[in-house]
Amino acid sequence: MQPSLDQRTVVVIGGTTGLGLSAVHACRGAGARVVAVGRNPDNARAVDEFGDDVVGISADACDPGTADQAIATALERFGRVDALYHVAGGSGRRRGDGPLHEVTDEGVEFTLDLNLKSLIYSNRAAVRHFLAEKKPGSILNMASVLGYSPAPRFFSTHVYSAAKSAIIGFTRSIAAHYASSDVRCNVVAPALFVTPMSARAQESPEILEYLETKQPLDGGRPGAPADLDAAVLFFLSDASKFVTGQVLAVDGGWAVSEGQYPNESSTD
Repeated sequence: MQPSLDQRTVVVIGGTTGLGLSAVHACRGAGARVVAVGRNPDNARAVDEFGDDVVGISADACDPGTADQAIATALERFGRVDALYHVAGGSGRRRGDGPLHEVTDEGVEFTLDLNLKSLIYSNRAAVRHFLAEKKPGSILNMASVLGYSPAPRFFSTHVYSAAKSAIIGFTRSIAAHYASSDVRCNVVAPALFVTPMSARAQESPEILEYLETKQPLDGGRPGAPADLDAAVLFFLSDASKFVTGQVLAVDGGWAVSEGQYPNESSTD
């Protein structure tokens, strides 16, 4: 039985493409009204045209005011906000992230801004709203298995891993602080999924061969966005009303599998 989000309103930061967009569709299917935020104006406009139960906003998650804007829009359009799902983030590889001895100052700043600071801003906005309204709420953050289960040959972007690890510690800390206010805070930690961000890995025969043993469930494939949606609906709905401070790996077995390298060369 699918968890219900009937008459609920969900804000998805990073909801106009990839895993976030899939979650928007899943939330709507469960009965929710959704405000989806993304940087690309064309993607935001496309989401805005889905129907009366969804609003697309073009804004940068790294702007401290973006989540406040999204919550204000949700209140104006739908009259309430019940949950926030922060998906926004991405690789800093092209901006200087990588193995620590190669990391640039720009890579540190860009990657932490995109993956950690943006999430802190959105969570702050959600907590402030829930406390002001004196109502329960759910916050779901996206981390990554790379935050605690490294794969150094193919995925050595150390600032990204630091940010995703920090998301787990941050979420557990705020979960403890706000539990008495019935504000639940949890984490999903996916492994390699089919998204625009993972194009490099999807195009590498060596990485895909490695994935067959590292992420062995269902034929050893990259995850599909829909594979994550059931977990998202669980955490955003009352199905998880007695759950907070938890980290759920949706990883095809990544964290419990050794993974076999196809050869001795490195593609990092």
